[in-house]
Amino acid sequence: MDDIAVAKREEVNWKQVGLFLVLTFGLTWLLDLVLWWLVGYGQDVTTGVLLQLQMLLPAFCAIVLGLFVFKDSPLYTVRTNKERPRWFFYYFLVYTVIYTVVGAVVIISTNPTTLTMAGGVTQGLTILGLVILIVMRAVSGREAFARAGLAGGKLVHWLLFAIGVVLFYGLQTALNYVFRLGEPVDIMQLMAQLAPAQMEQVEAMTPIVFLLVTGVQAVLLAPFTALLLGFGEEYGWRGYLQSELVKMGRVRGILLLGVIWGLWHAPVIVMGHNYPGYPVAGVFLMIGYTVGLGFVLGYAVLKSGSVLLAAFLHALNNQVVGFLSIMVYGPTDPVFSFGVGLYGIAVLAVIVLLILRDPIWRRR
Repeated sequence: MDDIAVAKREEVNWKQVGLFLVLTFGLTWLLDLVLWWLVGYGQDVTTGVLLQLQMLLPAFCAIVLGLFVFKDSPLYTVRTNKERPRWFFYYFLVYTVIYTVVGAVVIISTNPTTLTMAGGVTQGLTILGLVILIVMRAVSGREAFARAGLAGGKLVHWLLFAIGVVLFYGLQTALNYVFRLGEPVDIMQLMAQLAPAQMEQVEAMTPIVFLLVTGVQAVLLAPFTALLLGFGEEYGWRGYLQSELVKMGRVRGILLLGVIWGLWHAPVIVMGHNYPGYPVAGVFLMIGYTVGLGFVLGYAVLKSGSVLLAAFLHALNNQVVGFLSIMVYGPTDPVFSFGVGLYGIAVLAVIVLLILRDPIWRRR
C-alpha cells in the first residue's frame, strides 16, 4: 500500500500541467498577436515593454493557479495559512496587471515623454518588488520562504553558476572574434546615440571607461534590478513546471521543459527576435538553445533548491548576452555564430553532457 501511495505521488499531474500550459501559452501568444498586429516588432520602447510583460506571464499563471486553484500547491497552503510570503506573490500579481496597463499605454501613446515615464514606472515597480522580496524574507524567516517555494540556497551556488554564465558568454564572444564571425562595436558611435540625459552622465568618460562601467553594471547590478523579470519566467518554468515534469525522470522532464520553453518563444522568433531573417530556422535554434539553457538552469535549481537563483541567472544571462553583443562584438549572422547561434548551441550541448555526469540526475 505504501509503495502504491509513493507511486501515485510521483505521477505527473497532467491535468494541472495542461491547464498551466493552456493559460500561459494562450495569454502569451495573445500578447504576441497584439505586438504583431498593432505595433509591429521593432527595437523601440513599446516592443521592449511588451517583451518584458511576456516574461511575467508564466509566473503570473503559476501563481494564480497555485494560490486559488491547485489545492495541493504549496502556494495554496501559504494563502490558507495566511503566511507572510503570500504578500510577495500578491504583489507580483498586481505588478503584472500594472505592467499590462503600462503596455496598453505605450501602444496607444506616441508621446516621447509618456514613453519615458512608462519605462520609469516599470523600472520603479521592478525595484520595489525586489525590496518587498527582501523585506518579506527578513520578517518571515528562511523556513516560511522555503515552504512557499522561495528558498534562497547557498551563496556558493550563486557565485559558481554566475561565474560560469559570465565565462561561457565571454568565451563565445572571444570565439566569434577569433573566427571573424562579427564586427567590433564602435563605442564612440554608440555613445553618440545616447539620449541627452544619458549623455550628461557619460560625456566625461573615455570609451574604455564607459565600456567598463557598463559591463560592471550588466554583471553586478542589472541582474538584481531585473530579478523580478527573471522570476516571471523562472517561477513558471523551473518553479512550477519543472517540479512536475521531473516526476517522469529528471533528464526527460527537463528535456521536455526545454522544448516547451522554446515553443513558447516561437511567435516573437518568427517576428525577428534573436534570429532576424530566419523565421523558421530561428524557431528550431531557439528550441535547441532553451533545451541547453534549460538543463543549466534546471541543474542550478536541483543543486541549490532555489528558483530565485534561476531567476538571477536568467536575468544575468540576458544582461551579459546583451552587453557583449551590443557593446563589445556583434555577430554578423545570428545563426552561424557562437553565443545563441548554431555554434554556441553546440558548445552548450557539450556543457550539458558534462553536467549530466553529476549523480544528482539519477535521484528522484
